[in-house]
Amino acid sequence: MDISKVNALSYEDFVDIFGNVVEKCPIIAAAVWSRRPFVSLSALETAFSEFVDALPESGKEGILRCHPDLAGRDLQRGTLTRESLEEQAGAGLDALESAEASCMAQLNKEYKERFRFPFVICARMNDKTNILRQLSERCQNECTVERAHSIEEVKKICHLRLQDLVCHDAPNKL
Repeated sequence: MDISKVNALSYEDFVDIFGNVVEKCPIIAAAVWSRRPFVSLSALETAFSEFVDALPESGKEGILRCHPDLAGRDLQRGTLTRESLEEQAGAGLDALESAEASCMAQLNKEYKERFRFPFVICARMNDKTNILRQLSERCQNECTVERAHSIEEVKKICHLRLQDLVCHDAPNKL
């Protein structure tokens, strides 16, 4: 879909289509809809990023808590969102060896105990080896550093999901 079609979407259709650009946070899409018209895909992405950036720290943690554990219970049960399932499978998290799965589960547990939100990384930009390495390394971060790092990962995920939904086009003339 091109940006002119995005701008023409009803509120309901916009939220329906863009409601999982930020994992399980359709309220963000609802807020971004009110900023139409967008001149480009980049402007749409900026609107999502600015909304997230403007949230208080508790709101940012709320966004992070909406993310599933990587290679966790939701993947095993088949209850991930379609986007998360594709992203985790693309990184090889649906095919971990037993030792990798145990390591991932232990690190996810330690991470959540330390930060009170799940580990977030843009799986599409990583593979299972790098994800395990990053998870181990990022467990050592200070909470404020890790929250900021995780929000940047959310924005990477958002960027790629928006690219999947909207054609790259010339700016729309308003």
